Amino acid sequence: MDLLKKADAFENLKMSHMSTSDRVQASRDAKALILAINEVYKKTKDVELMSLMKRLTEKKQKIEKRLKGNPTI
Repeated sequence: MDLLKKADAFENLKMSHMSTSDRVQASRDAKALILAINEVYKKTKDVELMSLMKRLTEKKQKIEKRLKGNPTI
């Protein structure tokens, strides 16, 4: 359940005033969290874990979009 606490902390992370290195680290942290949650999901097939992974992926994509310099819509 430590993963859930980390995921919750990541979801509540403010994206404003982040430096580029902070964004890179946040993206890597998100990837590690998603992969770890996926391992648990494979065993339990818990629907809540899947929705958590989707929310984390969505936030990770927003961070990566900002890193690549694409304008946010």
